[in-house]
Amino acid sequence: MRAGTARGPMAGALAAGVLLAVLTGCSSTGDSADAHYAEDYAGHEPLRVLGYPSTGSLGVTQQLLWRIADDSPGRLAALATGDGGKDAARRTAGNWTRAFRKGAGGKVAADFYDEGSERQTVVLYFQGTGQRKEISVRLDGDAGADGWHVLMDEPSMKEATAEPTWAPRAPGGSGSARTTR
Repeated sequence: MRAGTARGPMAGALAAGVLLAVLTGCSSTGDSADAHYAEDYAGHEPLRVLGYPSTGSLGVTQQLLWRIADDSPGRLAALATGDGGKDAARRTAGNWTRAFRKGAGGKVAADFYDEGSERQTVVLYFQGTGQRKEISVRLDGDAGADGWHVLMDEPSMKEATAEPTWAPRAPGGSGSARTTR
């Protein structure tokens, strides 16, 4: 054996450890968030989108549906805006997961209304259960610094399950999405 060269299992383990440290040290938190998003996206039914969402309003709406489908009210409550308080957000998240879990696990259409640069109204159509739910998403924090969040201020089950009276029964029925031929 030449001086300065290592052989055997110990050398392989050392090389693998150094490679892992280099790769881990070079990765950013954004890569981790992207990986989690990709896993969530792949693990859930695709969302049918109508209207004109922004990247942020679409992303937070998808996350909301994934947390409901996964029966994860704690993670759902973490998506709440600063309005309404933490207790209301926890209770709302619990209500939403109980009321919409079955529907969120299947096909869902999201109809995005309004211009989505700072806030948007979204009507969710749970196609398997026939339920409809209006949510409000918006930028949160000082000048939107905290990113997109969901207004969760429906601590009673009656409020949480109330269907929007103004929205059409079928997605796209009000012209939020226009197609021309």
